[in-house]
Amino acid sequence: MNSIKSKQRVADHGEVFTPAWMVEAMLDLVKSETERIDARFLEPACGSGNFLVQILRRKLAAVELKYGKSDFERRHYALLALMCIYGIELLADNIAECRANLLEILAAYLNLEEADELYRAASYVLSQNLVHGDALAMRTHEGRPITFAEWGYLGRGKFQRRDFRFDTLTLSSSFSAEGSLFAHLAKHEIFTPIRTYPPLTVSDLAALRGANHE
Repeated sequence: MNSIKSKQRVADHGEVFTPAWMVEAMLDLVKSETERIDARFLEPACGSGNFLVQILRRKLAAVELKYGKSDFERRHYALLALMCIYGIELLADNIAECRANLLEILAAYLNLEEADELYRAASYVLSQNLVHGDALAMRTHEGRPITFAEWGYLGRGKFQRRDFRFDTLTLSSSFSAEGSLFAHLAKHEIFTPIRTYPPLTVSDLAALRGANHE
C-alpha cells in the first residue's frame, strides 16, 4: 500500500499511512494486550485499518490457540475479538474500506460466506464499532455525539451490549487522577451506559444488520 493516497488528501486531512513494520513494532510495545481476546482497542484516526487489521490478526491467533478445538467457542470468541476493536475515521471511503478489511479477515479465518449469520452479525458489529466521524469533535459525520457499544461474551452463544458516549468515556483519566474529587470513586459509580440491551445471539445481531443495512 502506498504511504500517500494523494497529495490533496495529505494537504486537506494530513492523511498518511503507517508502514507495516512500524505498525508491528508499535503493537509489540503492548504485545500482551494485543494477544488478549477481550482487550479493547480504539484507533481515533483509523484510516483503512492498518493498525486494527493487525490487532485482529493477533487476537484471532489467540482464539485459535485457546479455542481451536471447539468450533462453537472458536466462532463466538472470534466474534468477541472483533467486538473489542473500535475506530473513528473522518473520510467515508476509508471507514468503508476499514470495515471491509476487518470483515474479510474474520470471514477468511472462520471460512464464512456472505449469507452466513455470523458474517452478517460481524458486519453489524463493525457498523457500530467503526464510526464515520470526527474524533476531536467527538461527533459523527451527521453531527450526533459518538457512542460506542461495549460488548461482552456471557457464554453459551450470548453477548451483552451496553452503549456509552465517547465524550463521557474520555473523562475517565481525569476522574481517576490523583487529587481529583472523584478519585475515590469506582468507575462504575461515574460512568453509566446510555442504553443496556438484553442478551443477544448471533442470530439477533444478524437480524439487526438486515434491519440497519447501510
